[in-house]
Amino acid sequence: MSEIIISPLFKAKLFEYFDYDIEKTFNATKEDLSLFSEYYMGEITVPRDFLKRRDEIDLNKIYSDFKILQDKEKIGYITYNDERYPKILKNIPDFPLMLYYKGNFADINFDRVVAFVGSRKASLSAKEALASIISEFRGLDIVIISGLAEGIDAKSHSAAIENGLKTIGVIGSGFKFQYPNSNKNLYKKIEEGAGLIFTEYPYETPPLPHQFPQRNRIVTGMALGTVVAEARIKSGAMISARLTLEYGRELMCIPGLISNPNTEGVYYLLKNGASMVTKGEDILEALNWDIVLDEKEAPKLNEIEKKIYDEIALGPKNMEDLSIILNIGINDLMVSLTSMELNALIKQAGGNYFIAG
Repeated sequence: MSEIIISPLFKAKLFEYFDYDIEKTFNATKEDLSLFSEYYMGEITVPRDFLKRRDEIDLNKIYSDFKILQDKEKIGYITYNDERYPKILKNIPDFPLMLYYKGNFADINFDRVVAFVGSRKASLSAKEALASIISEFRGLDIVIISGLAEGIDAKSHSAAIENGLKTIGVIGSGFKFQYPNSNKNLYKKIEEGAGLIFTEYPYETPPLPHQFPQRNRIVTGMALGTVVAEARIKSGAMISARLTLEYGRELMCIPGLISNPNTEGVYYLLKNGASMVTKGEDILEALNWDIVLDEKEAPKLNEIEKKIYDEIALGPKNMEDLSIILNIGINDLMVSLTSMELNALIKQAGGNYFIAG
């Protein structure tokens, strides 16, 4: 028999039905659930065998097991009624009743949270554009939230950390699993001071497919706006975009190369009213945040370097392309590229040159 999944929406609505009293919610009777179903006119279904499964729960054992984990793994938790619970998250229809966390709430401004979502197989140009945008928030009281997956998620968290910003990761498993394995260092940095990691799943819950779309509602639900950086039409990022609109939050997109299949979702969203983001100021304007970014001094370039910089700004280029397009010899080109790299104006990866964030 397949496992019965109890939806977050059912739990949230049952909690609301009992006036946010967790004890009454947990002790609901068969008659209570019947009245609950009538109240919602069948729109919210009571899970099969819900009462049987509820009665099998040993609360004392759960509490004692968690106390051990709390001390050993440094895991905390907040409930809906905790003063630290993000108020904005309470506004989504299927809010989590409880969140486990690692990290520290210090200096986390839940009134200034921006979500960044996108492809796990994001292009290098998308990652660099995202990092450049986030770098413009250096020194500001802005928090970056994402899902601690590969690609855009990982780049969002790392760019936040590199620029001294707090970051929040929301994972789709229990804390026993650090998924994907490639993000272990990110987990560690966030836990040790860069921000918070949240999950609604108990410690031993593995990363199952249906939990990642559920995780997305917390990422977007905790943010005033969501920025999409590369997404196929059918993807987790597009689920996040839909949730953002359902929650009445601001949806924004970073444009990319139209030849890249991962931008198909981005341009669909832009055509249907999402705000375009090419710099940090665009996000501040879309969210109506009265924050003025520091003016960045324009890079000081000689004539050849300016031509190179302007060309790379149009999109990543390798040395051969630059030599042909700009009609510059390879030796002269190498000298200029090396100088620009040393001055952190451009960076090289995979044989291509990019504008440095």
